[in-house]
Amino acid sequence: MNTHSFDTGTEAFERDVVQASEKVPVLVDFWAPWCAPCRALKPILEKLTGEYQGRFLLARVNSDEHPQLSARFGVRGIPNVKAFVDGKLADEFTGALPESGVRAFIDRLIPTPGERLRRTARALVTQGNFDEAERHLRSALELDPENRAVRLDLVELLLAKNSHAEADEMFAPIPERERDERADKLYSVLAFWKKSQQLPAIGELEAKLAANPDDLPSLLALGERLVADKRYEPALAALLQVVRKDRGALRTSARKLMVEVFKLAEDQATLVSEYRKLLSGALY
Repeated sequence: MNTHSFDTGTEAFERDVVQASEKVPVLVDFWAPWCAPCRALKPILEKLTGEYQGRFLLARVNSDEHPQLSARFGVRGIPNVKAFVDGKLADEFTGALPESGVRAFIDRLIPTPGERLRRTARALVTQGNFDEAERHLRSALELDPENRAVRLDLVELLLAKNSHAEADEMFAPIPERERDERADKLYSVLAFWKKSQQLPAIGELEAKLAANPDDLPSLLALGERLVADKRYEPALAALLQVVRKDRGALRTSARKLMVEVFKLAEDQATLVSEYRKLLSGALY
């Protein structure tokens, strides 16, 4: 074995594999001494581990000595190689592949230069260094303009910095047919922001409502402005009032907006659950 290849087991698995894969991909080779295909695969894995010089790690698990790990990860045949990236199982193969097949498997896991910049940017965000993170993401996008994950990371970062116009420009190249759930959520945030630019200021709307609490168009507009500011709880409260007081088009608009907010505020489970029940009660 070399410095990038080692034996591991049940007690050390979390440290050796899961935590280590936050920094570099880790391949876990489930094997046994009696397994002939395991013996055929071993020198290939060892050769590539040395050749790649730390761009991935190889952890070897004797499945006879650590049946708990084999059961935990559903190992039904050996050799079974499982790849961990960012603390999660990312890919696997079973059987003794030829060197070309193993190399192709590894190459799919090794982060590109752009992906490495993206990972650094994510770490910088957790440290609160948004400007440096933005610089890394823009560099990553220059290297790989088609990297959708990098583009969405940059949109999220720009929104966090309240740079909505830049975020909207960065989001624009993503076709609607190619948007996933994450992209749809960001699109909704930007749509609310663009709509809010056409509405009166919050202070003006609050003044109108102070003078006339039954001014439902202003109440609906206030809800939209609050959503754009990510003030979801007061936004939902305002929109719920519209649903309760109106029986026409304003009610329909407020209901649809509340459903959109439920998606945007999905990380606030208690709030969403409470207002789902309140909305249901107001409708039925």
